[in-house]
Amino acid sequence: MKESIKKRIEAVRRGEVPEKYNTERAMLFPDEWGTPVILNTVLSENKDRNEDLRFGKEDVLSVSGEQGIVNQIDLLGRSYAGKSVAPYHVVETGDVVYTKSPLKENPYGIIKQNRGAPGIVSTLYAVYHCSTPITGQYLENYFSIDTYLNNYLKPLVKRGAKNDMKVNNDEVLLGRIPLPSLQEQECINEIVTQFDRMIELKQSKIDELKKLKQVCLLEMFPQKGQTIPKRRFPGFSAPWEQRKVSDLAEKTYGGGTPTTSNETYWNGDIPWIQSSDVVDGKLFGVEPRKRITQDGLNNSAAQLIPENSIAIITRVGVGKLAFMPFSYATSQDFLSLSRLNTEPLFTVYACYKKLQSELNAVQGTSIKGITKEELLAKAIMVPQYDEQQQIGSFFQHLDNLITLHQRELAETGKYKKALMQLLLTGLVRVNA
Repeated sequence: MKESIKKRIEAVRRGEVPEKYNTERAMLFPDEWGTPVILNTVLSENKDRNEDLRFGKEDVLSVSGEQGIVNQIDLLGRSYAGKSVAPYHVVETGDVVYTKSPLKENPYGIIKQNRGAPGIVSTLYAVYHCSTPITGQYLENYFSIDTYLNNYLKPLVKRGAKNDMKVNNDEVLLGRIPLPSLQEQECINEIVTQFDRMIELKQSKIDELKKLKQVCLLEMFPQKGQTIPKRRFPGFSAPWEQRKVSDLAEKTYGGGTPTTSNETYWNGDIPWIQSSDVVDGKLFGVEPRKRITQDGLNNSAAQLIPENSIAIITRVGVGKLAFMPFSYATSQDFLSLSRLNTEPLFTVYACYKKLQSELNAVQGTSIKGITKEELLAKAIMVPQYDEQQQIGSFFQHLDNLITLHQRELAETGKYKKALMQLLLTGLVRVNA
């Protein structure tokens, strides 16, 4: 990335007022920014079909809101092409594709540019050649902002009775968007590309840490029938001992749900968690979305559970659990382990490892729940307390790193979105 662009990005990230860039940009680009143009002046429909079978089912492309245009097999694991791909539209590198399928954030479909290898898409898509690849990439960047995309398509698209799109391919090109000079489009594209690379690198780091965590969970706990793990910290050699889950805590708690129609039971001071509050694999940081009153607690099966307990889901969502550093109540979908006899952090990861191992062993079957007795009777291998501390601290450190990188990834995404909105409205100007 050019130094001038880097300075602009850093300035925006620091929250500096962008007007000075407007002034500088106005001197370098005296023309009015973003003259509105009808899209059919830069796009024309690509009517090529795959009649010569140049492409096979392995070349079918999918259009994803997050990943853009990618090979369908790479995205979904297999090809969903029909019996014949001869009628499919050919998509060359640089072509722009409009999907006539509603998405949650984009009820009128999405528009993306093919930056990868040529391929084919079904006849449900519209394919367009662009006057230049630079403009095609700019259009994708512009339409990646949901508001811009939806506002553009809404006047052009009619929704059918089956929620399908009623719009001809040529009608998609009848709207207008602001389009700066080719030189400025290229600068904007470069900035967005650099942010995409930053986001990709951060996501790769998160994926690597998650893989490391899975390997460590596998190797730092003994395999079934063994008492020594494959990998352990220096200074520890004693065999692990088998205990039941019931031995890990002095007390267990169930849960319940106060009558939802009684307003006096809700919006109180007692955190009340349900299964949807617990994220699979996220063992800390539960944020309860609901709270109950003391009356709600007294008039239901819910119980006030002491802080530093472990909430384990036993119904829908089996395998999810979380450490709770504050007192709380739960729905009937939980069993909580309280007054732990083992080191708390180790216990969280040991229980998670046990449940995940059993779920993986029966992968493909439907597990709707587990009884309190079944859970408490499960066997877990436990080392000496000092080793428990080491293991618990190690995994918590790994999770903290993952959380840190996830926050950085989210912040980078926010910076990118905010900067794009400034760039694509001319509030921040760039030059080559």
